[in-house]
Amino acid sequence: MGDQVGLLVVKMGGAAGVDPEPLCDDVAALVGQGTPLVLVHGGSHESDVIARRLGKPPRHVTSISGHQSRYTDRETLEIFAMVTAGRINKLLVERLQRRGVRALGLSGVDGRLLEGKRKSSLKIVEDGKVKVLHDEWSGVVERVHAPLLLMLLNQGYLPVIAPLAISYAGEMLNVDGDRAAAAVAAALNADTLILLTNVPGLLRAYPDESTLIPHISRADIEGYFSCAQGRMKRKLLGAQEALNGGVRQVILADGRTASPIRQALMGKGTVVR
Repeated sequence: MGDQVGLLVVKMGGAAGVDPEPLCDDVAALVGQGTPLVLVHGGSHESDVIARRLGKPPRHVTSISGHQSRYTDRETLEIFAMVTAGRINKLLVERLQRRGVRALGLSGVDGRLLEGKRKSSLKIVEDGKVKVLHDEWSGVVERVHAPLLLMLLNQGYLPVIAPLAISYAGEMLNVDGDRAAAAVAAALNADTLILLTNVPGLLRAYPDESTLIPHISRADIEGYFSCAQGRMKRKLLGAQEALNGGVRQVILADGRTASPIRQALMGKGTVVR
């Protein structure tokens, strides 16, 4: 895969159409080359599927800042935890173990790995009106317990992190996986953060994949938020936060390819520096 890569944080998207097998192949190859790597994963699509089966269909809302998110009451939080920290996380660990990787699955709740303040209410825009939703169990990662991750990396483990956090009051929280990955990358002073998704990168005219924007400078990133549709806004925000935290580059890349990490490291996608 070319020259030695510095510490790498990869966020595997939780959207439909992303096959984890090629990603696990790339992870195993990089780890075999001695690359220190942390894998953060999502789980939005699979959580929605399971929630519907359990009779608790998801409610997706748009915040007053224009970002799409899941309204997370306590029951939704527990379903999300069951699917992401349970099924998705352990299946990823299993796949990596089959490839000889010493993968260790955990969530941001474990060891207070990811901490933040609970956002107990959520302001949204619905039918042109601003509404306030209460009983919200989400937050934004404000602290990362980096020594725990560094200890695992130094002992030869590959941390696989589910996007849950713990509040300062000890409450489990749903957090955005892309922004959580950005916080992890910044805390570890990572060289590169790769945010994988189900499109080739940031598109100037979504969903036209021929309008891929290949490069964005950190200074110009604000001007590109108008191009970001749906959850891509969160990814671009995560990229901005990672760069502000000292990460050298962020790559928004296609998780559907045969070698998603390798392709990203070759510059395929939207490279933000």
